[in-house]
Amino acid sequence: MTDIRKVTVLGAGVLGSQIAFQTAFRGFEVTSFDIDDAALDAARGRFEGLADTYRGEVPGADEDRVTDALARIATTSDLEAAVADADLVIEAIPEILALKQDTYQRIGTAAPERTIFATNSSTLLPSDLADATGRPDRFLALHFANQVWKFNTAEIMGTDRTDPAVFETVSGFAAAIGMVPIEMHKEKAGYVLNSLLVPFLNAAAGLAAGGYASPEDVDKTWKIATGAPMGPFQIYDVIGLTTPYNILSQGDESARRLAAWLKENYIDQGKLGVASGEGFYRYG
Repeated sequence: MTDIRKVTVLGAGVLGSQIAFQTAFRGFEVTSFDIDDAALDAARGRFEGLADTYRGEVPGADEDRVTDALARIATTSDLEAAVADADLVIEAIPEILALKQDTYQRIGTAAPERTIFATNSSTLLPSDLADATGRPDRFLALHFANQVWKFNTAEIMGTDRTDPAVFETVSGFAAAIGMVPIEMHKEKAGYVLNSLLVPFLNAAAGLAAGGYASPEDVDKTWKIATGAPMGPFQIYDVIGLTTPYNILSQGDESARRLAAWLKENYIDQGKLGVASGEGFYRYG
């Protein structure tokens, strides 16, 4: 089994940029891909912001180490070039099945045979994507939680066609970048984390969208009654509203109503969460 040294992260949004930075921070060579120059400019801003966050929050993140991490991240909008010499590709693009399938078909012919493919998909099963990769034995899910430097789980889920050695290699890689590997024994939509989190967030959205309580009062209730540090709408803002919207849009009629509520009242007004400066709350 080839040792992982070069890692490509497809998608430089909120979570993709965190995965790339954490991987570089732990000493790996990283290529960050996104679709165009504008997206890459935004990504570079996220990397600089993460550098500041690590300086302030991560033990051992002194100036030299953070500067070295930034230097280990290359950016590109050329998909085929991004994967041309990768040992591991971590896909963190939007939760749209057709888009992911098309992306895997493209990189499946461009990446070396040794390359392992891993999806960070929150809701799709690896088996939904395995055939599109052209290498189902070297494909699995590697799912990160937002704010990876702090909430450092990495859920690993293969299919019945994933090579056990590949599974073991990816689990070892997760540990090497400072994650706690959570190994799933069989496929489950939502893994462990989102099997718990998504129904919770949907219930909160239903309360606000239905006019039962304001987002602020829902959060207040949850935090006071449970001692949790954040309420569901604060969590929405950290995640960013686009990902929940994409997930809800592909759900049942009730879920689609919540998606429409998010779109009309927040997304269409540019209120995307912490990253945009405003979501359910204002920031900055």
